Amino acid sequence: MTPLVVAAVLTAAITHASWNAIAHGIRDQLLAFTLVGTGGAVCGATMAFFTPLPAPAAWPFLIASAVLHVVYQSLLMRSFRLGEFGQMYPIARGTAPLVVTVLAAVFVHEIPDGWALAGVALASAGLVGIALWGIRGSGAVPHWPALVAALATGLSIAAYTTVDGLGVRASGSSLGYTAWLMTLVGLAIPAYALTTRRGRLIAELRSFAVRGLTGGLLSVFAYGLVLWAQTQAPLAPIAALRESSIIVGAAIGALFFKERFGGPRIAAAGLMVVGIGLMLHGG
Repeated sequence: MTPLVVAAVLTAAITHASWNAIAHGIRDQLLAFTLVGTGGAVCGATMAFFTPLPAPAAWPFLIASAVLHVVYQSLLMRSFRLGEFGQMYPIARGTAPLVVTVLAAVFVHEIPDGWALAGVALASAGLVGIALWGIRGSGAVPHWPALVAALATGLSIAAYTTVDGLGVRASGSSLGYTAWLMTLVGLAIPAYALTTRRGRLIAELRSFAVRGLTGGLLSVFAYGLVLWAQTQAPLAPIAALRESSIIVGAAIGALFFKERFGGPRIAAAGLMVVGIGLMLHGG
């Protein structure tokens, strides 16, 4: 974990929270992710002309990752429809490094030390705290389907993170892998939207085109940085550091969506970040 790798992943964390906030801010989530996907696909296809083709060994991982990314986006859309951004985002992102730690140990033989395991415990406690804070009280309170969707989103993130960690290392080019992954992933939801909305789609997209396409470009930039970092350092600490975006997401939820921040949420999110820090130290 060199300073350059840390800087790249922190930049990716901020960028990732930002494009998620852009998507959440568009009320019709199918339109939001259609635009994000289109922006990502156009950017990826353009990159593909100027980057090496991934090695043959990487393509099974690319295809599996593309499927997992579509599952992830579908679950993320559902969680954003059902719950607050400031709660859904931390739960989805906070789940991922905990599971990646296990998957990396099993499939990549990157065994965490005592610091990392302590970080898993603290981050898990913070995750439970955020979930409990979100379901307390009354008013705009997410219900259990929202929490399940957010947790399932986190599991899908962990799955594609591990698959991509293996794939990008086999590809021979992190830029080439990023280009083809974003192209494959970006086409799925726009194709679904075109099939279901048909003639209405173009007119519905116009009002949000600039925001949504910007979100797509940011998503490519954010994940491209993460994929490069996965070729330079172990998967678990990369996943953990990336999820410092949890605090960025909570702040965006409070500032732009007028969601409650509150002392308990600050404490729970802070506990998660301390746990992530221990995981990073252990990695």
